[in-house]
Amino acid sequence: MPQDKRSGEEGNTYGHECGKEIAAALGALKLNPASNECLLNGDRVVIKCTHKKTNSVGVTYEMLKRIRAVVGAFEEKDGSYSIMILPAEDYIVHMSETRSRGSSAGKVGIVSKSLFHQHGRRLPSVRIQGKAKSAGA
Repeated sequence: MPQDKRSGEEGNTYGHECGKEIAAALGALKLNPASNECLLNGDRVVIKCTHKKTNSVGVTYEMLKRIRAVVGAFEEKDGSYSIMILPAEDYIVHMSETRSRGSSAGKVGIVSKSLFHQHGRRLPSVRIQGKAKSAGA
């Protein structure tokens, strides 16, 4: 189902709340309260979270210039999150442009969950308890 303004705002709120909790669980240091850009093991990364029915994540082209990797946190059926890390170079090679015609048009690259599994490295799964679990679920 295409995203509209309301569902986009809900997704953004969920992503920020979930990303904050995933960052804490991974021991990452958030660099900016307005984004999920973090330091993880000395590398600048961004954490992107999905609900179980979402099969891709998007990262802005500007952010891809600053980070070393994208951390995908993919919600599983049991409520845990499988965590995959994909180097920014690999993300760029495999991304496709967003189909959005809104504000993200021409600014965001999308990569599927399956590409994270094919080309990324698995980190330990994470369970979160806070607000992110109920936001937009």
